[in-house]
Amino acid sequence: MSGAEAVTLVPAAAAYFRDLQTKICAAFEAFESSARFEERAWRKPDGHRLSGGGQSRVMRGEVFEKVGVNFSHVWGSFAPGARQQLPGVEESAGRFVACGISLVAHMVNPYVPTVHMNLRILSTSRTWFGGGADLTPTFPFPEDTTEFHAALQQACDGYRPEAYREFKEWCDRYFYLPHRQEPRGVGGIFFDELSSASLEADFAFVQRVGEAFVAVYPRIVARRSAHPYDESAREQLLYKRGRYVEFNLVYDRGTKFGFQTDADPEAYLMSLPPLVRW
Repeated sequence: MSGAEAVTLVPAAAAYFRDLQTKICAAFEAFESSARFEERAWRKPDGHRLSGGGQSRVMRGEVFEKVGVNFSHVWGSFAPGARQQLPGVEESAGRFVACGISLVAHMVNPYVPTVHMNLRILSTSRTWFGGGADLTPTFPFPEDTTEFHAALQQACDGYRPEAYREFKEWCDRYFYLPHRQEPRGVGGIFFDELSSASLEADFAFVQRVGEAFVAVYPRIVARRSAHPYDESAREQLLYKRGRYVEFNLVYDRGTKFGFQTDADPEAYLMSLPPLVRW
């Protein structure tokens, strides 16, 4: 795909990510009797090295203890110290465009798994996609794990052979805490710098991942949200969240990218849970 064609793909991706944010928020609000997402738009001030902004949506309810679904679309220049971090940045003299959606849901009921999903497009002198989705249960249920992975595999199978195996293994490697010598959860898929001979095909795959997530995670929430639990189970959930915090502050690429690009801190730190124990 030519550079001009790649540039036209960014607005299409931005429109899709905005629509996906709306779909996900509507699906999550359906579980709540009265809680709704609070919206906060943010934008970089004039004169900043970055332009653009985004929309953060956060909800705290009876089922979703804290869930954030964020959209961002920023462009400008990387700080000099960050230019070696991503491909094509030196060739673009530090200029970039980035757009994406990210979410993390922390649940009240310890038997409903925490979930993370993000999808993004990034353009420097090159253009590529990244993202994925993974499940982090405190009390794993094989049925939930199987259904979650099956939905993601179906999205991958429409892209190319072996994509699911490759992206699943990538997820298992990435969402791993070396200092704890343990995985963060039961996995999912993860991919980055996705730039094949057809960026249109890559974008279609990213959209299938988004639709798979909207379909599968609410089914898991519906299955587990009424599961009885006690304070002991909640304590275990809070300790599990500690592992989540450790990963996101030390290893997570999205958090690092937020710091590097001077993005909105409330947006890239929304993944942190409201209560946690160590």
